[in-house]
Amino acid sequence: MTPLQSLVATGTKLWLDSIDPELVKQNRAEGATGATSNPIIVADLINTGRFDSQIEKLAGGGFADSELAWRMTDQLVQNAQDVFLPVWQETKGNDGYVSFELDPLLEDPNLNMAHSQRVEQYVELGKRWSGGHQNRMIKVPATPAGLDALEALAAAGITLNVTLIFSMRQYEAARDAIWRGAQKRKDLTKFKSVYSIFVSRVDVYTEKHVPDLSAAAQGQVGIVNAKEIWRENKRFWGEKNLPLAQEMIFASTGTKKQEDAPWKYVAAFAGSDIQTNPPATNEAVAKSGRTFTRQVDQMPSQAVLDEIHQKVDIQKLETTLMEEGIKKFADPQKLLLKTIANKRAQLVGSK
Repeated sequence: MTPLQSLVATGTKLWLDSIDPELVKQNRAEGATGATSNPIIVADLINTGRFDSQIEKLAGGGFADSELAWRMTDQLVQNAQDVFLPVWQETKGNDGYVSFELDPLLEDPNLNMAHSQRVEQYVELGKRWSGGHQNRMIKVPATPAGLDALEALAAAGITLNVTLIFSMRQYEAARDAIWRGAQKRKDLTKFKSVYSIFVSRVDVYTEKHVPDLSAAAQGQVGIVNAKEIWRENKRFWGEKNLPLAQEMIFASTGTKKQEDAPWKYVAAFAGSDIQTNPPATNEAVAKSGRTFTRQVDQMPSQAVLDEIHQKVDIQKLETTLMEEGIKKFADPQKLLLKTIANKRAQLVGSK
């Protein structure tokens, strides 16, 4: 049994944080059962030159850079969906999904878009990009506008992945909105939602903003925070007796500190729900020789938990990380559009 296979054997669903066609097939062979996408991933794929013919064809069709970017994203996500569709079929819709992120520019502070307009756009785009797809999840951020769009999206029958979650407050707001929307459906047989809690960014935050944490607590806040939300998610949905699991995604699982083992977060959450690991993290895990065991329900000592709860202001943490997150959210889409423009000039100019 390989290390990645042992991780899956603990009960973890392994999703790849990439839609690179080659990596998707490779990780599927190792036990991955889903994937997620974002503009950085798409831009990096376009820069490889492997998709020049598709871009050239779309450019020749008269599509603007923005529409070209979305059509490429749509196609790349669809290709990954095709690989994971058998998983979706075998699990009757409980696994085998690929996430499609809605336009991050809706959160661009420079656009100064009204809140109501943002909400309306999330709903409209969610319906557009989910239409006709069985195993596509629509990824919406836990921003004020994103949260306010969730009830309508869930009511419309859309499978949702709420991303950019850092706190219990965000998780509960997202979960409650989706559940309100889901209850407006005719039936709940296909109701599925996931909640992406970011981990490593929390530990980067505490090193900078809560430097007086003890050595035992520093570097554990992201893990504790995510596990507490995971536990609440289990409690809430466990009472609903639904056909499909409503799950946590442990995201941002790549370590940021050189002295940390690259599988630090992978090991901590082994045993339940979903991990979306970057390709480099999965590669490090594959080479580690480790056998993973269930750790998701294991917590540090009570003394460490008490220290974290006493010293870490979660509301301040959420506010700070959301401000940073929104900037990180919009900028990659701008980069993707620039990448498309450069690629178009390169391909058209070479003729």
